[in-house]
Amino acid sequence: MEQIEVKILDRDYRLAVSEDTKSRLLDAVHLVDDKMRAIRDAGRISGIDRIAVMAALQLAHELLGAQDPAAGTPSAQLLGRIKKMSDDLEAELKRQESLF
Repeated sequence: MEQIEVKILDRDYRLAVSEDTKSRLLDAVHLVDDKMRAIRDAGRISGIDRIAVMAALQLAHELLGAQDPAAGTPSAQLLGRIKKMSDDLEAELKRQESLF
């Protein structure tokens, strides 16, 4: 495993990555950074936590929308995982807000 440093929305993150997945991870970092910057620059949402949640939801929505029509609808398991992630993120945002 290799340690790499990436920057997402002007914040540095250190990630462990294997050589065979490094390129894909860097593509994902750029995609997330671009999405978060677009949301921030639109000016309707402030706070990095909220921007991150909106980016995650938009990316999940795009992923589900890009599914091959021949494959049918997304599995209930995938939809359940996305809902749980969304619920967990919302709960964490509420917890963070209560600290301030």
